[in-house]
Amino acid sequence: MIGERLIQLRLAQNLTLDALAEKIGGIVTKQALSKYELNQAQPSPIVLAKLSAALGVKANYLLSPSSISVEFIAYRKLTALSEREKARVKSVVAQSLEDRVKVQTLIGQNKPDFLPWNKLDISSLDDTENRAGEIRALWELGASPISNVVGTLEEHQLCVLSIKADEKFDGLSALGRDTSGNILAGALVTRQGVSGERQRLNLTHELGHSVLKIPSHINEEDAAFRFASAFLIPADRLINAVGARRSYIYLSELLILKKQFGISLQALIRRMRDLGIINDTYYRRWSIYISKKGWKKREPDELENEIPQWLERNLSRLVGEGAISQEEAQRMLGATIDVQQPRNVIRRRAFLELPVEQRRKILAEQAKLLSNYYENEAEFLATEGEINDY
Repeated sequence: MIGERLIQLRLAQNLTLDALAEKIGGIVTKQALSKYELNQAQPSPIVLAKLSAALGVKANYLLSPSSISVEFIAYRKLTALSEREKARVKSVVAQSLEDRVKVQTLIGQNKPDFLPWNKLDISSLDDTENRAGEIRALWELGASPISNVVGTLEEHQLCVLSIKADEKFDGLSALGRDTSGNILAGALVTRQGVSGERQRLNLTHELGHSVLKIPSHINEEDAAFRFASAFLIPADRLINAVGARRSYIYLSELLILKKQFGISLQALIRRMRDLGIINDTYYRRWSIYISKKGWKKREPDELENEIPQWLERNLSRLVGEGAISQEEAQRMLGATIDVQQPRNVIRRRAFLELPVEQRRKILAEQAKLLSNYYENEAEFLATEGEINDY
């Protein structure tokens, strides 16, 4: 049925029913579109073609059911969003996860046994230190600062999404499962427009939500934050850098540490407080100072955003190999992909678009060129360059 697909694509592209009706030239009303989404009616072939063109997909995609089910693990402050915005965010993530699974399958990367999803037990906030260390060890990261969090997450088969969303939205994590409940892909999501420091913390915060099994007596947000800061700044590394106890810290030193570990000033002093490097009183003084300077909203010496590259890189590869069309790849990426396809791929696509009778005629001519091969290999070799690869 077309309903689920139509709703997902429309919301993912932030279109109202009125806007979609206008985009297809008013060929049907928004009331008719609503009936399609509720599976109370089916569009005619002409309307289906208009809808698929407007949404950037092929008609058979609109008619096919989703290949995965999406489980949203955690979404901080999502409750503060309007129902429409919640639905839009979830639709964007669901669409992206389905696309991710398709690309993973095409490149042969379809065994996401790379992460202990919701399996790491904790009984206290301090346990998150060890759990963060376990993930770093699993990924062989050592104790050094992580220069590129997005690249590290993508290297370990996680879908990293940066989406347009309301400022009330910080992030969420989600899983894509097949019909048997097996995990096919995992996504960590943050909002576009935040600083690099906040982006890194948001993503590792969602990583914490994804791997930790948090008991009811522990605040989930506190546990995820502690995991994120421990993942970005291992305790031993920070203590070696600043000492086990400090009564005073200059801003210049904090700015150097901020760049070294890629974390915000607020998160950095919170990390020092959690490790007992500074006491609660000194932590509060710094928190008040940061708030007065407006650094909760805009960091000094902000880091640049890290850009996800996995999808673009693999879509470029698949387009180049002819495994996926350039149009579909650009729909998945939401941007232009400039790939020069090999000549044989272009010719093969052109061949497949010909009428059946014309294709049969071409194949017959090709067969005639090959007919003497078994009788005269020398004559076959002389035809090299004349036979097209279809």
